Amino acid sequence: MHAQDPLSASVPSPSDGSATQRAYHTLRKMIVTGALQPGEKLKIDGLRKRLDTGASPIREALSLLTSDYLVERIDQRGFRTADVSAENFDEILTLRCTLEDLALRESLAEASEAWEEEVVLAHHRMKRAKAAQDPDYESFHKGFHMALLSNARSPILLKFCSQLYDLNIRYRYLAGSALSYGRRDVGDEHAGILAAVVARDVEAASTRLLDHYRNTGAFLAESLGDSAAPKVAE
Repeated sequence: MHAQDPLSASVPSPSDGSATQRAYHTLRKMIVTGALQPGEKLKIDGLRKRLDTGASPIREALSLLTSDYLVERIDQRGFRTADVSAENFDEILTLRCTLEDLALRESLAEASEAWEEEVVLAHHRMKRAKAAQDPDYESFHKGFHMALLSNARSPILLKFCSQLYDLNIRYRYLAGSALSYGRRDVGDEHAGILAAVVARDVEAASTRLLDHYRNTGAFLAESLGDSAAPKVAE
């Protein structure tokens, strides 16, 4: 079993004491949650003051974020947050469904009691955070989705899945309060995915996971006010 940091599958956590990693995690969160808007120029001096750190860690963090497709390098002019578009939206969904389905099937093929316990615990933590309106709920939400995949013996695949989660969630944050699920019960969908995983039912788990993403996408596309927008995953 290959446990993953629920916040990132590609870099150390900020607890490692590195100024670069702390800047990376802070900036990534700001971009994903919309605190830094799409296409916004990222001036080193302004970010240095905002994060109360040095210029070098900021530059290094922005370079790392280009690999996550959250930041774009502007030739001779620095950096800016990545733009968003319907085409990008569609590509994220296609890749996420394809890669997560592969990772989920690999996880189930290597199913163990230890992994099952990890998934059940991640689901419990997510439910508890949701009920308590924990401001860190999104970390627990990602923790559950990554736990479903974490038993796959493909670290590069898991890194891509983690990156795609962040790219996708960025669109959900940009939709903001306009995103309303109406009568849909997202909690029941999560519980259904968990039940299929615990039962080791590969096809049911795959179907429920992909339907979960596409259901969220239908609401998100509508909230963005673009009937032609692709359906993005939750």
